[in-house]
Amino acid sequence: MRNLVILGAGTGGTMMLNRMHKLLDMDHWRITIVDCDKTHYYQPGFLFLPFGIYKESDVIKPKSDFFPGDAAVIYSEIWKVLPEYNKVQLESGEILDYDVLIIATGSRIAPEETEGLKGELWQKDIFDFYTFEGAKALAEKFSKWEGGKLIISITEMPIKCPVAPLEFAFLADAFFEDKGIREKVSIKYVTPLSEAFTKHNCSEVLGHFLEDKGIELVPDFNTGRIDNENKKIVSWDEREIDFDLLVTIPTNKGADYVGKSGLGDELNFVPTDKFTLRSANNENIFVIGDAANIPASKAGSVAHFESEILAENIMHYINKEPLEAKYDGHANCFIESGHGKAFLIDFNYELEPVTGSFPLPIVGPFSLLKETRMNHIGKLMFRWVYWNFLIRGRELPVGSEMSLMGKDIDTILKPATN
Repeated sequence: MRNLVILGAGTGGTMMLNRMHKLLDMDHWRITIVDCDKTHYYQPGFLFLPFGIYKESDVIKPKSDFFPGDAAVIYSEIWKVLPEYNKVQLESGEILDYDVLIIATGSRIAPEETEGLKGELWQKDIFDFYTFEGAKALAEKFSKWEGGKLIISITEMPIKCPVAPLEFAFLADAFFEDKGIREKVSIKYVTPLSEAFTKHNCSEVLGHFLEDKGIELVPDFNTGRIDNENKKIVSWDEREIDFDLLVTIPTNKGADYVGKSGLGDELNFVPTDKFTLRSANNENIFVIGDAANIPASKAGSVAHFESEILAENIMHYINKEPLEAKYDGHANCFIESGHGKAFLIDFNYELEPVTGSFPLPIVGPFSLLKETRMNHIGKLMFRWVYWNFLIRGRELPVGSEMSLMGKDIDTILKPATN
């Protein structure tokens, strides 16, 4: 009996469990998935919790609901991978042998990496919305907050779901407007980037959108520490920004065991071939989703597109064939803009987001790089698609490779800026 071990049962790990269960001969293979948490979180939904758009039950389900019945499931912390021996050591001391290993443990926020961020104001006047607990605490704060200086601050890149901080800014603008206190709230969007987003075409559109909503963009701000006593964020070059309420996107890191195992970079992301999704250093280790250091967005759509390529390449590896499947960096993201509207972007390693229709020419029904109500409906519909199709490894009509159909060809040949 040969062993496939999957570390992490979030979006990427669960998709790969379901895909490989269909592809492998289960008379000769044992699939084991390891995770420390029995609850599956719909992480894109955390964005909506602070604004009362989603409730807690919308974003949580038991992980076991999405596992094949004969999969071996272990709920445990991972202590270390021993790649030279093809073994995984769990915190309990249990050892798992593997012939193929998939790392799918994603990324986590690491507020402890920034001086003062987890100080006395943490979850009092400083909040995150990238965790279930943080989003819930922020919802409680927003329910009674009467205004002041709201700062939305990205500590450093890369981060999970790079559009989420922009979405938060747009939704905050609409939320306080609906409450009738927008004039009492000043909003600043603080980022280490030189513009609003990682893709220039998108930044040009969304940067103007921030301005139109009265949200001040503060670029090139690299946060060094948080002054809790004086309620300031301070950059490495000693610039200061005052806040009454700070919504932070802390440093993102990969899992701790990745570092302990010598498998990761300085942020515990695994060096990975961006096309084949195989570890750069171990031929029988593959990586999916946020755990990889590839130059693609850390987003659920990326993990979905990667899963098709990764499943194919794992079968190539098992059959001792060249890894012929190539991931092109395809990502698409709905971007909530407030008041029941949203944008949609679609891009890959080489091509910037452009205007057009998606997924079909002319009929869409979604519009690229434009604000529409249909895009907002698509964003909300995605939760149903996620629970019922995506993490179950079922096929969706959007392929892993970025299509040029419906896109404005006169701009699409402009190369992307990674």
